[in-house]
Amino acid sequence: MKDILQEIIAHKRIEVEKQKQLVPPEKLAQQLALPTLRATKSMRMALASSPTGIIAEFKRRSPSKGWIFPDAEVTEVVPAYEAAGASTCSILTDEHFFGGSLEDLRQARQLVSLPLLRKEFIIDPYQLAEARVAGADAVLLIAAVLTPVECSELAKEAHSMNLEVLLEIHNEKELGHLNECVDMLGINNRNLGTFETSLGHSYRLAERLRQLDSNVLLVSESGISEPSTVSALRAEGFRGFLIGETFMRGGTPGATLTKFIKGISHAD
Repeated sequence: MKDILQEIIAHKRIEVEKQKQLVPPEKLAQQLALPTLRATKSMRMALASSPTGIIAEFKRRSPSKGWIFPDAEVTEVVPAYEAAGASTCSILTDEHFFGGSLEDLRQARQLVSLPLLRKEFIIDPYQLAEARVAGADAVLLIAAVLTPVECSELAKEAHSMNLEVLLEIHNEKELGHLNECVDMLGINNRNLGTFETSLGHSYRLAERLRQLDSNVLLVSESGISEPSTVSALRAEGFRGFLIGETFMRGGTPGATLTKFIKGISHAD
């Protein structure tokens, strides 16, 4: 199977340069400096204090599964997530591969008070500024597409904008991307090259992090479809659970999340 991640990043580099032509970095910098810019909220604190830690994701499609909920509207789904008890929301903003947009993030910000994560393939500081202006509270950095130095520089830049950082890793080698500006560590159970999923990644890397005595907040990403899995992962030290397809596929994300959270309490 071809490496989908390489294809995504190649497309993303072109996309970012085109966007810079439409909205020059200087204009974004002016927007960042406005006194009316909204203050951010802490995603890490929201997860740490939550009894469930659900990061409910707004996601229309994926490269591996195709369209999941093509007609999904932010105005309906994200408020329903908040009402159902999500701790935070993740908004996928990649258009070409995931059917999202930065406008989805802007709309979500107007509708809910929850911390919002910009879920994106970030390779350029420009995308951090975009996220901050659009209303994100946190951004995703993916170790598989960044060097440790690039990751550190982007994390520092994010902090300078009052954005928290969720670093996503898939294997033990990528633990080398951890730096002092990483607020949350996401263990992706899905291989971003092949999009195959295994929850074993979360369990194995959680054990490794205990050996390192790291106090970073742990998030498990992808492949979580049962409330009992959340309960089991919480017992291993995880405090955040990024779930999208499980909620989006049925066409009633808020109702599915409500049922899922009730299942967690029963599993406990």
